[in-house]
Amino acid sequence: MFTGCGTALVTPFNRDSSLDEGALRRLVRRQIEAGIDFLVPCGTTGESPTLTPEEHLRVVEITLEEARGKAPVLAGAGGYNTAEVIELAKEVEKLGADGILSVTPYYNKPTQEGLYQHYRAIAAAVPLPIVIYSVQGRTGVNVEPATLKRLAEIDNLVGVKEASGNIAQMANILHQVPDRFAVLSGDDAVTLPLIALGGRGLISVASNEIPAEMKELVRRCLANDFPAARELQRRYLPLMEINFVETNPIPVKAAMALMGLLEPVWRLPLVPPKPESRARIENVLAELGLLTHAAAARS
Repeated sequence: MFTGCGTALVTPFNRDSSLDEGALRRLVRRQIEAGIDFLVPCGTTGESPTLTPEEHLRVVEITLEEARGKAPVLAGAGGYNTAEVIELAKEVEKLGADGILSVTPYYNKPTQEGLYQHYRAIAAAVPLPIVIYSVQGRTGVNVEPATLKRLAEIDNLVGVKEASGNIAQMANILHQVPDRFAVLSGDDAVTLPLIALGGRGLISVASNEIPAEMKELVRRCLANDFPAARELQRRYLPLMEINFVETNPIPVKAAMALMGLLEPVWRLPLVPPKPESRARIENVLAELGLLTHAAAARS
């Protein structure tokens, strides 16, 4: 279910910082119209740490309402308190989500055994398919290949979003886990090499801006059409890179605001990009013709 290209959805806010439900519905419909393979609301890109529990569930609910029957929804439910994660995951299950993306506990930095027991407990409590999210740069803890091998023995732990940036580790994971366990890239720029090693897809930031193009890049990789995939990689690499010129999701939301897709609003502690960063983002969008498309959409 969770193979191909999925979008780590941003969460749009109104000028008063409240949830912009209308914009969220438009963004989800835009993704579906572009043929995205699955949707991922309430991850880090969705500013989930700043959402109230009620807002978190409302974002998932709206995504499900717009996507039901058209694209699977892999809803975020992670954190550093295992009991709280289980309760959130149960609420997401009640809403009808197709699966859960669960980031590793952050700040408390569990051992590998602690990570194993954390995910084992979630999987025992919630029968939905669960994708582990390993992103050491943001959480301070890495899910090592040997731990993923153990976790892959649990039936409803079905994959990992691998965002370590370590190609050697990705190769090691793919060597150790069974074929049924999907290894997904958590970094747009390394999708091509990961799929070449045997990965099954991508959970993308850039597909917020260019869903059809990122889906096509992943499709070409999975079809072993790497010459065409490399052309797409070369064209869109500047966008993939500029999305991380400051902390994600600051740049991607700035880009989407320039494209006329949402209001340029972030919740503290995130703030708007520096003027020089915004100028660089705008230049990349202009070079790719994305500002022209935005002007046409608004007219």
